[in-house]
Amino acid sequence: MTSVVLAKDHDADAVEADASFIPLSDPDVTFAEVSAVETLLCSPRISNGPVTEAFEEAFAAYLDRKYAVAVPSGTIGLLLALKALGIGPGRDVIAPPYSFRETVHAISLTGARTVFADVDYWSGALVPAKVEERITANTRAIVAGNPNGHPAPWSELRAIAQRHQLMLLEDSTEAIGSRYKGELVGRFGDIAVFDFAQPLALTCGEGGMVVTDDIDVAVGLRRHRAHRLDNRSSVVVSSAAPYQAGMSDLTAALGLAQLKRLDEILERRRLVEQLYNAHMQSFEGIKPPYIGPDVTEVNWFLYLVHLGTRFTRSSRDAIVDDLRIEQVEAAAYCHPMHLQRHYFELGYRYGDFLVTEKIADRAVALPFHTHLTDNQIEFIVETMKDASINIGAGAAIY
Repeated sequence: MTSVVLAKDHDADAVEADASFIPLSDPDVTFAEVSAVETLLCSPRISNGPVTEAFEEAFAAYLDRKYAVAVPSGTIGLLLALKALGIGPGRDVIAPPYSFRETVHAISLTGARTVFADVDYWSGALVPAKVEERITANTRAIVAGNPNGHPAPWSELRAIAQRHQLMLLEDSTEAIGSRYKGELVGRFGDIAVFDFAQPLALTCGEGGMVVTDDIDVAVGLRRHRAHRLDNRSSVVVSSAAPYQAGMSDLTAALGLAQLKRLDEILERRRLVEQLYNAHMQSFEGIKPPYIGPDVTEVNWFLYLVHLGTRFTRSSRDAIVDDLRIEQVEAAAYCHPMHLQRHYFELGYRYGDFLVTEKIADRAVALPFHTHLTDNQIEFIVETMKDASINIGAGAAIY
């Protein structure tokens, strides 16, 4: 009996100690999500079924796209999209080296070759002119992202894709709710891919969605994703070996509840952004996050601080470490793709993409979620200011 009491006391102490920890992300989950999942758990089916189909229909309607296909992750979504387009060994796909690595890994998983093109210093998005320079006879598609929620220059990228008869794929895994020239991201690519893992605004734990207006692509996506039970004896359908990459109704129930609250979630995240911006004004040299001229609205994936050129990657890492010592979870936003071992073995080297390397070495992602308080944000900013002084670099500047 004594041991049980001691264990409980120990757990209570642990909870109290963790109360001061400020995580990088914390999902916005309310009774609506809990109720949706609880209802499904009491139903006779929790695997892929009617709730997943309802989530697909709702997501397609949200973006005003004709088709949406639910998948386990953004990576699998891009993989299935490339497979549906017939892109594989012997083909090239152009992508940014400043990116969430797991999504772009899908190109390699198809057997195609990833060809990187450098990004814009301010937005982190692909530079259209640099994309065009990388196009060869083997190029079949462009995968352009909306980094940290900032839309890419879609009009220029679309013009290049049409000029060279290439497929344009939109990686919107970090950007749900952002708008370019008044339109939601997810509407610009022939195919667009979303991800619902933490720390994204719409969070299902895991999961993703692929959207398109092309019925042939949609059919191809579903064929490669999984066989429907009622088609298991079909000769035509069973001629392809699927990845068994469906989404469960359990995940879809959470996603559907979050989608219904998406505007509310994004509004609460914008309020947190405003608090950050207000406190950052006291941080000498720090400017508000950049927003391009054709960008109507940005819903940030994380709150990024770009450090000045007198900072090095090691000093950026020291700031992240100092924040963690103070119980603030922070992270380097991106490790350049072309410097990761898999791509290094393909011949890429340090210095190949100078802009990507420069901004990636100095980008710090700070906690960004709807549960942050004004006092916590003030503490985060003050701690970062102190850390920048401690490493001897002074105030951060662009």
